[in-house]
Amino acid sequence: MPEHGQCGWPAGRLMSALAGSWMLLSQPVWAAFSIPGYELVYNAPQETTLQDNDLRHAAEVWQQMFDAARSHIDLAQFYVANEKGSLLDGVLARLRAAGERGVKIRFLMEEKGVGLSTPETLTALKAIPNLELRVIPFHRLTGGIVHAKYLLVDGKEAFVGSQNFDWRALEQIQETGLRISDPQTVQQIQAIFDQDWQAQALLAESKPVPKPARQAVASAPQGNYLVASPRDYNPGGVIDSQVALPRLLASAKSRIRVQVMDYAPLAWGEKGSRPFYAPIDNALRSAAARGVQVELMVANWNLKKPEVFWLKSLSLVPNVQLKVVTIPPASRGFIPFARVVHSKLMTIDGTTAWVGTSNWSGGYFDNSRNLELVLNNASMAARVDALYSQLWNSRYAAPIKVDFDYPVPHPGREFE
Repeated sequence: MPEHGQCGWPAGRLMSALAGSWMLLSQPVWAAFSIPGYELVYNAPQETTLQDNDLRHAAEVWQQMFDAARSHIDLAQFYVANEKGSLLDGVLARLRAAGERGVKIRFLMEEKGVGLSTPETLTALKAIPNLELRVIPFHRLTGGIVHAKYLLVDGKEAFVGSQNFDWRALEQIQETGLRISDPQTVQQIQAIFDQDWQAQALLAESKPVPKPARQAVASAPQGNYLVASPRDYNPGGVIDSQVALPRLLASAKSRIRVQVMDYAPLAWGEKGSRPFYAPIDNALRSAAARGVQVELMVANWNLKKPEVFWLKSLSLVPNVQLKVVTIPPASRGFIPFARVVHSKLMTIDGTTAWVGTSNWSGGYFDNSRNLELVLNNASMAARVDALYSQLWNSRYAAPIKVDFDYPVPHPGREFE
């Protein structure tokens, strides 16, 4: 159990937090783009041309949500990493303020994310009054991880997106998410959090974790809805994303546009093996074969082997276009694990949008905790399409070269 003492931050940390808030306030104030129940939230790497003036920044939205909390805040994150003076400092200050006024905070983090986290950030979280931090070894359930990034406030609002709880996600990475107030969707996200929170407690006591009872769901849902993974640990009524995604791709009639950091029809097997993971790749190739125009954008981090071979193979399929996005280094110098596109989104036929937390490869939709939103709304689809086009037509995106031997990407260090 974390310490819930009343120890305050040192003056230097407090000034850093205030600096983070000032950084946010000193930036242009963006308007909000929303449809009933859902607001599209976006942030881009600094010093790029990828900013958007009608989409609010995740840091602004998170702070506003924490400020509005009255009874409880729940967060599920892969890992945590702050830097002094960053926008995340301001977010942490608002989270601490919520705890100080009596809001109960539950913070669930993936066990494999502990090593990716900075010790100072973990210490800062544990020092927040009324905050309980739990670490879940999700691999003991399914072999996967908690890769989802989401939060809930008072059971009335939620945020789901590609943004990790990382200062780089707010300043140096391209990210997309949704602020959600739709009651049914928020209720389902709350049920997922409660399921995993209780699973952690049972695993900590070496007790078995029962699988939730399944409920019948519509084979072709209408309107806007949540899908999630892994299926065996989805609360009743939550649609399995591994089933939903191929079904959506099969429904496409004219165009599919996809942006993810990583794409590969490969999973992770024993002893480093990479078994074939067919569902998504088969669905995309099938769509292209029936004349659907397929556009796929991935990050340059995806150019490692063997993944790059599959990217090149897919790009050779008629009706498929594939681009690789490379964000140049920041003027401050090399930043490990930053300057990348990390959004996970899709549009279909200009009428359906998909915004979520999964990369499109094995391990995400089959055995890891991830959340995705399917929005059958032409206005939202058009706005996500515009976001996609901005990147697709930018100087950062270039068609993949099938005859080029790409150097191995090294996101964590500047030189090979």
